Amino acid sequence: MSVGGKLKDKLKDKKVLVTGVTGFVGEALLHRIIGELPGTTVVAIIRPKGSMTGTDRMAQLLRKDIFKPFYGEGTEYADAEALSAARIQVIDGDLSDVPELPKDLDIVVHCAGDVSFDPPIHEAFTTNVLGTKSLLERIVETGRQVHYVHISTAYTAGRRRGAIPEAPVDHFVDWRTEAEAGMAMKSRIEEQSRSAPMLARFRKDAEKLHRRAGHLTAAADTERRRTEWVAKRLVETGTERARSLGWTDCYTFTKALGERVVEEFSGKLPTSIVRPAIIESALQSPHPGWIEGFKMAEPLILAYGRGELPEFPASPDSVIEIIPVDHVVGAICAVMATEPELSKPEYYHIGSGARNPLTFEQLYAGVRAYFSKHPFDLGERGAVRLPVWKFPGGDSVESMLRYGERAHKIADKIITTVPRGERTRKYARELDVQKRRLDFLRRYMDLYSEYAQAELQFIDDNVLALHNALEGDDKEKFACDTAVVDWQYYLQELHCPSVTESMRRLDVVRKKRNKALAESAGVLKKVEPSSADTAKVVAAFDMDGTLLSSNVIETYLWMRLPELDGPQRAGEIGAMLRKLPKLIAAERKDRGTFLRTIYRRYAGADLEELNQIVDEILAEHVLERLSGAAVRRIREHRAAGHKTILITGAVRPLTRPLEPLFDEIVAAELAVDDRGRCTGFLSGPPLVGESRAAWLKHHARQTNIDLSKSYAYADSHSDLPMLSAVGNPVAVSPDVSLFRAARAARWQIVDWKTPSTSSRLELPGVNAR
Repeated sequence: MSVGGKLKDKLKDKKVLVTGVTGFVGEALLHRIIGELPGTTVVAIIRPKGSMTGTDRMAQLLRKDIFKPFYGEGTEYADAEALSAARIQVIDGDLSDVPELPKDLDIVVHCAGDVSFDPPIHEAFTTNVLGTKSLLERIVETGRQVHYVHISTAYTAGRRRGAIPEAPVDHFVDWRTEAEAGMAMKSRIEEQSRSAPMLARFRKDAEKLHRRAGHLTAAADTERRRTEWVAKRLVETGTERARSLGWTDCYTFTKALGERVVEEFSGKLPTSIVRPAIIESALQSPHPGWIEGFKMAEPLILAYGRGELPEFPASPDSVIEIIPVDHVVGAICAVMATEPELSKPEYYHIGSGARNPLTFEQLYAGVRAYFSKHPFDLGERGAVRLPVWKFPGGDSVESMLRYGERAHKIADKIITTVPRGERTRKYARELDVQKRRLDFLRRYMDLYSEYAQAELQFIDDNVLALHNALEGDDKEKFACDTAVVDWQYYLQELHCPSVTESMRRLDVVRKKRNKALAESAGVLKKVEPSSADTAKVVAAFDMDGTLLSSNVIETYLWMRLPELDGPQRAGEIGAMLRKLPKLIAAERKDRGTFLRTIYRRYAGADLEELNQIVDEILAEHVLERLSGAAVRRIREHRAAGHKTILITGAVRPLTRPLEPLFDEIVAAELAVDDRGRCTGFLSGPPLVGESRAAWLKHHARQTNIDLSKSYAYADSHSDLPMLSAVGNPVAVSPDVSLFRAARAARWQIVDWKTPSTSSRLELPGVNAR
């Protein structure tokens, strides 16, 4: 185990293969080797990504700030490419298909792995178990006694309590059986998701939300729900299998089984297994506070600083095993210089709890002190109000979370049924924010509660012995004694400032963007004029709820009441009021059926007389209800040379006052008999939901229209297909479902208000005839 001598001398002329070099630990290790081990050559297996080769990705990595001191003026290397050529050999490859390795390797440091705590079970086995096996087989093929250094995790100990020795984990699980079962889960769960009961469940849930938009929209959402269910089940299966066998999650479970694979190969290769605890930002190198990406603690720290983490399911006196990344890298370099015996793997815990424990209460105090001095700014609302943790225990925190989830579910159900309006959309937006917070809390409570309530103490005698054996300034360059860390200084002066820096920069950008959005709220993008040499552009508009504040029942009463006498009017209004609950339910289920139900009541009406009623009585009323902003927008489109189209489920007579505004009107046509009397049926299906999108696409094909440059304006979730068919969709005073879809798709959302002179209770012309 002894290092013996300066590390740069021990590792001089050594060729070290590093996997996972683009990850957090791998990048820090590469930085340390280049900076402090000048005679060591690195071989890096890097997975190609998109059009980028492994070599391209290495060049990108070396252009990061931490590597810039190693090349350029005053250094041995002119640029990053020269540094890479002299010190690094890149091999394109992946753990799923490990390429042939160089025959002159001396050391392999296996840093790569699936580091997510909740990976799908098959992916965790692919990377952490089978990938490790494939790598070891390739190393054996070189025919050399390569020193294999395996980077695992201290939490392979699982759900044990008390002192954990630097030794093999004692368990009875056969990694081959578990790997075979874990890999088979993907096809099993996929098959289960395609069973009739599951497909019926997904379809019914999708149709409940999207039935008004149409079957294809519901079908697309059905498949989305199925694939999301598969992904969720693969994660849940991994978690439950791990916990059933005594581990916290699928990550620690598969890392423990990966160690078993390594132990089997230790008879062929001298082996060291390094087990870091929770790796966080650097204490010194590459520079104090250096960190990349969000690790285990960062999301929780940021959530607390934003006032969004009201409690945490930990005991205040429980220890959290945090370790700075440079201490991990220092220990790895020291381990690389050791010479373990065959069949006797050496184990190293890199933790802090055994000799310099940090409790959750101390962590909370440090983070709270930092944010008290340097709070996040909420703009007009001032500084964030920090939650006060009382550490009530995991069960109490879980009860609080469940109460919040139930309350949100009830509120969300209510908000989707109340009348639409600006206030309704405001509440929906607030509920969406609460949902994101609840989902965040649920995810991290489920992930971290096991770690927060663990009572483990990782013995690190072997790592301390390595540190004490370092000679001269190596004790500073490769320090791995965590007893020197002042946790309050580390938290308040290094770690929290580093993890919040990027978020504060994003907040500045977000505030500017939100200010710009607030200033432009309701202001539509400028209409671009058509040019003679391009395809035509259309602007399609819905009518009810978009151009004017009306609905089908209202407009039906406008049309029918003027031709009825007093008692008949009262009877018609009473009949409609009695049917209203059923009509509302029918409208939510299928808008086409709802429209047909209303239009059946036109049976016996004279079509010409209906046209006359509109022209003489209703035209002025309809025009009074038109939004001025809507009319201006229509005229802008016409001035730009766009074809304006009104697509509505309203009956044709009601659209007559709007004819001057549109180049084409597509409306519901009332069927008539040979006397000109309405039969109560339509001459064709009403254009609703997906049929509007289908009509628009067919029209575009016939008339050389470019839908990617065209516009559509609508207010209802049932119009989602039509809005999705164009390149410039606009949600106008949308209902909650469309509002959420539009926000998710980043569509424009505007409010076109009805003139205040009009009244929803006014029934035009009832005394005119």
